[in-house]
Amino acid sequence: MRVFITGGTGLIGSAVVAELLGNGHTVLALARSEASAQAASAAGAEPIRGGLADLDVLRTAAAQADGVIHLAFANDFSSPEALANAVAEESTALAALGEALVGTGRPFVTCSGTPATPGRVSTESDPTPTDGPVGGRGRAVTGVLDLASRGVRSSAVRLPRTVHNEGTGGFAGVLTGIARQSGVSGYPGDGTQRWPAVHALDAAVLFRLALENAEAGTAWHAVADEGDPVRDIAAVIGGRLGLPVESVPVETYGPLGVIFAADQPSSSAHTRQVLGWTPQHPGLPKDLENLQP
Repeated sequence: MRVFITGGTGLIGSAVVAELLGNGHTVLALARSEASAQAASAAGAEPIRGGLADLDVLRTAAAQADGVIHLAFANDFSSPEALANAVAEESTALAALGEALVGTGRPFVTCSGTPATPGRVSTESDPTPTDGPVGGRGRAVTGVLDLASRGVRSSAVRLPRTVHNEGTGGFAGVLTGIARQSGVSGYPGDGTQRWPAVHALDAAVLFRLALENAEAGTAWHAVADEGDPVRDIAAVIGGRLGLPVESVPVETYGPLGVIFAADQPSSSAHTRQVLGWTPQHPGLPKDLENLQP
């Protein structure tokens, strides 16, 4: 299959590109810079120069492909306004990609986040969250899934709060970055809230399985660790960096504070049963042992 991917040189995207190429697919990778284009080429993909704001580039590449995987996001959490702009850019890009695929029957796999369901573990049958600081992303993903009624084999791989590789990535990576800057390995509240997690290489396998086999309009959970207590995550980070571990104000995490403070364990039982996905790589606590002081 000839697959167009956005975000193909990031932590998750580079793993997805390798997974696709290793399983006989060819890859067109959106590259917004020369460095990204060189990285895509080195990985074995054909770079397509442009970014999420280049809608004509997106439409043309999607039309030329047998399937599309979307992973790109600005990841600017510096302020509520910056986050809103990133969400708006992605939403417009998803709409453009979807329109290019209407009536083709081709697969369109986008990424989402596992939902938080107070008092219980979330499952694949729970609706995509559409409120909160990144609610706009949920609304855009819902729009992608709705393309199932317009001849697109759309699906969403819901990613947990931390997608990691060699100890870096995801919300745990944010905790690590703040710890290095502040000299304290912190966690919001009492730290008993749980975050699901997955190794990037395992997530990549699920994106391929969804591309190849997912039915239209379906959502899947890339969850290996159902829920690691945030205090335990901070403790491993503190131990690796030689820093004290303590509770810090929710405001430390800016617009993501309310998400960081939430208990949000998640299950992937349905995904494993239906798609045959079986995570093989280390869980988050073990992978964080790769952090270097």
